[in-house]
Amino acid sequence: MKTSVLAALLLTAAALPAVAQSGPTPLEQMACRGDAGKFCAEHIGKPPQMNACLRENKTKLSDACRKVVESHGG
Repeated sequence: MKTSVLAALLLTAAALPAVAQSGPTPLEQMACRGDAGKFCAEHIGKPPQMNACLRENKTKLSDACRKVVESHGG
């Protein structure tokens, strides 16, 4: 269980666009953890593809994650 949570957090950290000056906050990571795993799991470890996937699925994302993606240029 702890391993999957850590993997999801790392996945989310990699998911946010590199445009941001700093990395995602813990709250931003938590906001997108489920959505990133649900819609973009095949892009783990591939930040550019993950970013594109989250943007492509923006209408399906939770409100919290959608706001995070938009705040990071998505």
